[in-house]
Amino acid sequence: MSLVISDEIVKASGLSEDELLIEVVLLLFQQEKVSLGKAAELLNMSQVRFQHLIADRGICVHYDVAELREDIENLTAKGWL
Repeated sequence: MSLVISDEIVKASGLSEDELLIEVVLLLFQQEKVSLGKAAELLNMSQVRFQHLIADRGICVHYDVAELREDIENLTAKGWL
């Protein structure tokens, strides 16, 4: 699915197309609609770079116990733990 945002809306926002995309993705991330990894992917940037972006904006990373367990399982499966 593609989302088309009219030039009128982009112009009214006062942002460039890239800036508007960043704002939309940040909003989705803040509302926990997309994960950190998916948000970084949508913005075509590394997860570390996205983490710097949200840190600069004062946005907290959503990370719960279930995600910690999943990360531990993934790291263990790769032999990193």
